[in-house]
This record gives sequence, C-alpha cells and structure tokens, in this order.
Amino acid sequence: MGTFEEILDEICEMLSCYSGRDKVIRTLCYAAKLASVMNAEKHPDAANKLKIFSSKMSQTRATLRLFDDLPMLQCTLQYGWGKHEPDRTLSVIGVLSNIFDTIYYPIDKICWLAEYKLLHVENPTLWDTLSSLFWLMSNYLSLIKTWRFMQLTQNHKKCLSNGHSSSAEKEVKIAFSKVQAQKEFLQKISMIRNCIDIIHAGSTLPKGLLWGGKIPAWQVAFIGTLSSLLGMYQFLAKRRLAKS
Repeated sequence: MGTFEEILDEICEMLSCYSGRDKVIRTLCYAAKLASVMNAEKHPDAANKLKIFSSKMSQTRATLRLFDDLPMLQCTLQYGWGKHEPDRTLSVIGVLSNIFDTIYYPIDKICWLAEYKLLHVENPTLWDTLSSLFWLMSNYLSLIKTWRFMQLTQNHKKCLSNGHSSSAEKEVKIAFSKVQAQKEFLQKISMIRNCIDIIHAGSTLPKGLLWGGKIPAWQVAFIGTLSSLLGMYQFLAKRRLAKS
C-alpha cells in the first residue's frame, strides 16, 4: 500500500487522460447500477437515485465515444497489415480487430443520434444489436490475440532457458523474467476481462440471440463492475510497470 500522496498521484494520473477517465466513469456507472439493483426492494428511493446516476455516467461515456472515430482510424492505418507482429496469426487477428473496431464507432454514433431523436432510423433496435455484436466480436478477437501472444511468449522462454549463458547473461535473463512474469500476469487479467466482457456483450443482445436477456440484471451489473475494476487495475499496473 502506497502513501496518500502516491495514491493521489495515481488517481490524478488516471483522471488526466481519456482512457483512464473512461475507466473511472465506467466503474462508477456499473457500481451504481449494481447498488441500485441490490437495494431496489429495501431502499427504493436510494435505488432510484443510484439508477439515475448510473444512467448519467453511461450517457457521459456514450457522448465521449463520439470523438473516438478519428483516433481509431489513425490507429488502424498505423497498424496497417500488422507486419511488426511476431507471426502471421497475430497479424490477421489484429487487422480483423481493427476493422471491427473502426466500423463499431459509426454504428455507435448512429445509436446515440437515434436515442436523442437527432436522427430518424427505421429500426433503432437493429442498430443497437449491431453495436452489441461488434462489441462482442472485438472482445473475442482480443481474447484470441492475447492467448496466441502468450503461446509465443512461452515458446520464446523455453528457447532462452535451453541455451548456455555467462553469469552476466544469466543476470539479464533473471531481470527479464521478472518483468515478463508481470506482463504475463497482466495478460491473464486481460483474458479474464475479455471473457467477462464477452458475457456482458452477449447479454445486451435481444432475446433469442445467443444468451441475450437470459442473465438477471444484478448479474449483468456485477460482471460490468468486475470488468471495470479489472480495467482500472490493468491501467495502474501498466503505468507502474512502465515506470519501473
């Protein structure tokens, strides 16, 4: 546990950038939603206030996503065909993931405009369904990509451990292995979070499509909160790892 100043610095650092702020807002959104569902019967007034707060946080995130199109397009163009990836499988997954994410944002924008009656669409539910499907596929591809990258990392570690090294090289390998162990732990956290988000995305689909509508509201709020907390942990852990 760090000092108060260190904790304050980390919180401010998270709130000073878009990615960190989005994670904080997402956590507040789902935590309030979970608290609202759990207190609906015993404390209806408090539950209603928490529901309103959760809704406003969700609307805030949706509004901020309106500006994500160009950064996503830039990321896609810079990634290109993924020639920098260690193998072809990762390149293919990376390209597909960028395509899904790039298409997702215009769909999300249409959903936002339709929700506030700024754009007339014949079937708003269809656009909401498409948004959920693209979100689902994006998380699935991210899960497969992380799993494949971990496979390659394990193969690389085996090659390093089999070779003969001098004492100096052994010290470098030990230092490298410590950093690599931290990265692998974060990758495992990422895979767990992807699995949770896949369940979450599927639950937002209409009834009859995958497991849409089959998960109780409190469970949806719980997995949303858990995913958000893991996202905050990843953000802070990556910053600490980069500094070290």
